[in-house]
Amino acid sequence: MSTIRTAIIGAGGIANYHLRHLLADRENTSVSVICEPRHEAYLAKTAMFNEAGLELPPNEPDLTQLLRNYELDVALVLSPHAFHFEQSRMCLDAGLDVLLEKPMVNTAEEARELIAARDRSGKLLVVAFPGSLSPQIRTAAALIASNEFGELLSISAMAWQNWGVVTVDTWRQVPELAGGGFLFDTGAHMLNTVSDLAGQDFVEVAAWLDTRGRPVETMATVMGRLASGALVTLHACGEAMPSCASDVRVFCERAIIHTGIWGEYLQIQVDSKHAPEPYPLQASSGVWQQFCAVRAGTLSNPSPPEVGLRMARLWDAIRASALQRGQLVRIEA
Repeated sequence: MSTIRTAIIGAGGIANYHLRHLLADRENTSVSVICEPRHEAYLAKTAMFNEAGLELPPNEPDLTQLLRNYELDVALVLSPHAFHFEQSRMCLDAGLDVLLEKPMVNTAEEARELIAARDRSGKLLVVAFPGSLSPQIRTAAALIASNEFGELLSISAMAWQNWGVVTVDTWRQVPELAGGGFLFDTGAHMLNTVSDLAGQDFVEVAAWLDTRGRPVETMATVMGRLASGALVTLHACGEAMPSCASDVRVFCERAIIHTGIWGEYLQIQVDSKHAPEPYPLQASSGVWQQFCAVRAGTLSNPSPPEVGLRMARLWDAIRASALQRGQLVRIEA
């Protein structure tokens, strides 16, 4: 297999996570160029490349020039949320496969336009949701869809982190760049994983968002109804003690499914006399490795832009309801 010539679009904190996986796979992957307008953020990646025995790739902060001047196979888009749509569309139109950090885009309208760009280009677009890309969430979703444990009754999910404190003075608390706060950042994993597990659209949503005096929301409560009639509750607390954790429980007629928003584990409880038991699966090989498997054709894309559209429609409804202080919002099919 030829080396995957990759461009890193955005060299912020999340790039460290992805670069560790790319550099560990350097026999198959080459980071050809970085696109980062902040020179100090670009230089901060020097140590990671040096530790891998590599030189820091060149920086081309102008994406148009980068796409014109470099021969590439893949773009890994890791920029602030507000830039995801346009940068991904440019990369698709330039003939690159794209791995796009969450959340895919800021609105359902952008999601539909990005799907059109994917279709127009014929290239691959994968949204980097660890949950969707994990064997744990894929397996749980399949069990629910097949009625293995009877009818889906309800889903309850929570995510918590000291997000409000650790993101002060970063773009994540700038509404124009972030598109939302804790629920749209860390909480995006919860919105996506719950939607994945449900396997169907939300049709009604009521939501309350609380900024706690910050520029964006750091706390949220959402209630929803799925197309089947199943009920969903989502709770996000971004003002918690130092932590970053989650809990998701799916209630079916004959079992309770336990998992996390990143697909960290999967447990099944089938009666009240026994604790939830681990479901035998290998741990996820990681976002980049799963993307490469999709690109190689050995795995069907479990996180396509349609996943991003589903979440974007939910997020649009959450914002609309919150602006009306929790008034019920109906989502059209």
